[in-house]
Amino acid sequence: QLQLVESGGGSVQAGGSLKLSCEADVWIPSTYCMAWFRQGPEKERAGVAGIYGIYVGSPTSYYADSVKGRFTISRDNTKNTLYLQMNSLEPEDTAMYYCATGNGPCNLTDIQSMRTWGQGTQVIVSA
Repeated sequence: QLQLVESGGGSVQAGGSLKLSCEADVWIPSTYCMAWFRQGPEKERAGVAGIYGIYVGSPTSYYADSVKGRFTISRDNTKNTLYLQMNSLEPEDTAMYYCATGNGPCNLTDIQSMRTWGQGTQVIVSA
């Protein structure tokens, strides 16, 4: 059964950067969306970024409006690893970050479309 393991979380001051990684223990087809979600204190889990169709020409990337221009999602198929480069971090980015995958194009507003989840990695951004 597919397992996803996140790493790279930590504590950083506002304006800083972190790079999250999510390693899958098996190869994930290009027909699957790989995405990052986050859940902040007393907030619902929400989509942050997704990537789909890595082998179909250029992959399609998806971003929540709140992170556009600051976060970059990427995927290394040789390592079965998904990344999230987070720059210009803000205290509002404080959350548990989860890696997830699901069949088909990414829909960051539909948590139910993601079938497999990692355990999460904590990101804390201080003012």
